[in-house]
Amino acid sequence: MSNSISRIFDLAYHQLENYPQEKCFNYKENNTWKSINSKDFIDSSNKVSCSLLELGVQPNDKIAVISSNNNPNWHILDIGVLQIGAQNVPLYATLAAKDYAYILNHSDSKYCFVSDKELYQKVKSIQSQTKLLGVFFLEENTTDYSWNSFLEIGSKADNASQIIDLKSKVKPEDLATIIYTSGTTGTPKGVMLSHNNIVFTVFRTAKRLNLTGNQNRIISYLPICHIFERTASYYNIYMGFEIYFAESIEKIGDNIREVKPNYLAVVPRLLEKIFDKIVDKGSMLTGLKKRLFFWALQLGEQYEAYEKNGKFYHFKLNIARKIIFSKWQDALGGCLKFMVSGSAPLQPRLIRVFTAAGIDIFEGYGMTESSPGGTLNDLRNNGLKIGTVGKPLENIEVKIADDGEILMKGENVMMGYYKNKELTDKTIINGYLHTGDIGNIDKDGFLTITDRKKEIFKTSGGKYIAPAALESDLKQSRFIEQIMVIGEGEKMPAALIQPNFEFLKDWAKIKSYDIIDFATDQRVIDRIQKEVKFYNKNFGKWEQIKKFEITPNEWSVESGHLTPTMKMKRKVIKEKYKDLYEKIYNS
Repeated sequence: MSNSISRIFDLAYHQLENYPQEKCFNYKENNTWKSINSKDFIDSSNKVSCSLLELGVQPNDKIAVISSNNNPNWHILDIGVLQIGAQNVPLYATLAAKDYAYILNHSDSKYCFVSDKELYQKVKSIQSQTKLLGVFFLEENTTDYSWNSFLEIGSKADNASQIIDLKSKVKPEDLATIIYTSGTTGTPKGVMLSHNNIVFTVFRTAKRLNLTGNQNRIISYLPICHIFERTASYYNIYMGFEIYFAESIEKIGDNIREVKPNYLAVVPRLLEKIFDKIVDKGSMLTGLKKRLFFWALQLGEQYEAYEKNGKFYHFKLNIARKIIFSKWQDALGGCLKFMVSGSAPLQPRLIRVFTAAGIDIFEGYGMTESSPGGTLNDLRNNGLKIGTVGKPLENIEVKIADDGEILMKGENVMMGYYKNKELTDKTIINGYLHTGDIGNIDKDGFLTITDRKKEIFKTSGGKYIAPAALESDLKQSRFIEQIMVIGEGEKMPAALIQPNFEFLKDWAKIKSYDIIDFATDQRVIDRIQKEVKFYNKNFGKWEQIKKFEITPNEWSVESGHLTPTMKMKRKVIKEKYKDLYEKIYNS
């Protein structure tokens, strides 16, 4: 680690001094890409600091920020907050007003910044329940609480020497941010991360990723309040890469083709959607083209790293890359060197297929409480093993407890939970973070995640079920978009299934058949039953799904089924479809 970089804001100053970029941040405005250079980034951050100081913000004050899209002002605000010793409290834009009231109050946030009018109104509606002194926009407009109005507050103040003094007093071990978990299991917990927690992770990740120089472009599109995207952004700033902010998740495909990124950070659900779209297009082909597409796909599913398949396999793979997989690369911009996947388990089949296509996927493991450092695959030095989440990053220790739980120790481990010493003491014992995940480490040091400790359940017959393994296999079916295995305390495991509506429509069209109601259509039910029966063969009889019900609508972030990083909210889904649950077990 560079001696000159020990606090988060040092990463931005490092870029300015070593890799000053004309296109540090890039964003779309009126269908045109506009840029902010490294100097403007720092200058604007200093203006933020000036305005905050004029508002009376002091070291250790909390500043909340809620944004529905990633944008330069989020990062400008972040550096401006951190360099005066205050802390950034990021929140998801999809939370309900009551959640904002709880988090803003619990975190002692003094001011809040929001990206749009809807969020502004939502926060204002609960401001009286909090300690907030004011709410500002992250965007420019004509109000007296706009971004430009906020910057104007400190425009006439001469705080330069005070900012320098405050920066010098910020220590690596000081609190930098409080990140509230998405609350899938109850009341959100405030994870306290220090400057050192995050900077340590940035440097250890940089060592594992094989990227050199500062001539790379990346796209920022995952929620910036999530630690995975946030730490990735700090890494990109440190490396001096050009960061392009996607217009929206719906336009990510178009933005990728425009920007031509050199690498992407992805979550499994997004990668699954990309893959499904590619396969759907392949299915629309006819004759020889269609046969070649699925020949290449089948070849990709057999891929093994380090040419373990033999020379003849790679002879065929080279042909497949020229005639089929090159089109996949073009669809992803044509410059993509690799993708890093985190946040949730990824199907090994997807890793094989994309890597065979010439787009390496490096799956890693971490969590908010680990900043989110942990493990990561790496193609160099036999550091890649498909089906695992890689080896621990340098100076991070990972071991398995007697009950199978993954324990982690290192400078990446959080300071604790804000205002919750009891839970902190239960989670960090003798310096080891108890992750709540179950896994194993093989003889070569690779970690495999098998399930969430809290998600493993026991049927009434006393048999343990690990739902993640079943769900991962069944989601390989093109008929199944999402699946949640249920059955805790019941006589058998079952499932709630959200079908792939688009694929089913195409399937029905080919068969000259109209589907009136996906959830009750007998032909749909029979076809999905065939898929369930096929994948059940991979599991013991006690694990196999005996019954299922089809949900009538799509599971989404907006409807509350999924977290902003597209992980299932199990309790919410079970409650939403309690009638289907009752139908499975009481009919």
